[in-house]
Amino acid sequence: METLLKRLAELSLDVDRHTLWPQVQLQALADAGVLGWVIPQQFGGGEVSPLTMLQGYEDLSAACLTTAFILTQRNGACQRIAACDNAELKSRLLPDLASGKTFATVGISHLTTSRQHIHTPAVQADIERDVIRLNGSIPWVTGAVHASYIVTGGACPDGRQVLVALPTGLPGVTVRPYAELMAFTASHTASVDVENVLLPMDHVLAGPVEGVMKQGQGGGTGSLTTSVLALGLARRAGKLIRDQAKERPDLTDVAQRFTSELQALHNDLYGAAEHGDQGSPHLSAAAIRHRANSLALRITQAALGISKGAGFVKGHPAELAVREAMFFLVWSCPQPVVQGVLDELACRAGG
Repeated sequence: METLLKRLAELSLDVDRHTLWPQVQLQALADAGVLGWVIPQQFGGGEVSPLTMLQGYEDLSAACLTTAFILTQRNGACQRIAACDNAELKSRLLPDLASGKTFATVGISHLTTSRQHIHTPAVQADIERDVIRLNGSIPWVTGAVHASYIVTGGACPDGRQVLVALPTGLPGVTVRPYAELMAFTASHTASVDVENVLLPMDHVLAGPVEGVMKQGQGGGTGSLTTSVLALGLARRAGKLIRDQAKERPDLTDVAQRFTSELQALHNDLYGAAEHGDQGSPHLSAAAIRHRANSLALRITQAALGISKGAGFVKGHPAELAVREAMFFLVWSCPQPVVQGVLDELACRAGG
């Protein structure tokens, strides 16, 4: 794992600079067995414990957040497929996903946080005998153009939702050009249009049911997976500060305070993952997410500040970290977490 992390860190600035899909990095994950983390052994995977996976995500995000983010989206798709009741579909899809031969991703933000304020569903699903007809636009699909399958869903006329494994090669599936983002452009995140797509019923993973994303596995909105990626980024920025402090004694106090905060967040996050929040509000997923967001924003800007003008030049680790931290303001960010961020930015207590 150490060799893998070192290689990812070496390539991370180039990933951002050239915005190329990190195929080399993903192959390295496959070679190291990382792609099997969420896939049962019977399908070629090598499942690990939730705590081991969280630590892996933290380490990977500290090395290359773009690669780690793509992995979470791919793993989310694999988890939903592995959790479904369709044994034939799992046997058909999971072995190639475990080996890295194929890539799957998720397009589920319209079922959780994105576009929930819009009355017309982003994707409409009409069940017609043995097929589902899909119409609409799936937003924020990471690696869409590289995916063989997109785990996505839609709303039926009665308000119930379905979750499906959508083959991207079906007629009517169109991947739009990927978005130019503040960071993670190399993730090739794009919208996917579905126009009169006829999907066989044997590709249904869950539903029709109300709140389909509340069924099964996959790490919901504001889950600890998102927080641990922010922690990994904060850890990387903390190292930049500590390295500077070795040469500049005036930074020792700042470095120590951030180190203490990093350790406290680490302890609470992994404690919550292992034992739950134990009735403590500050250990809830939302509270930990707010703390992770806050720390990532502050520590990356501190790293930029101590790097001075050099850190403001495109391609410097500090400016990359600042841009990456902004992502956590919009990625899978439920309203209580958004409100907490706004309260902090507006210097209001008790958000």
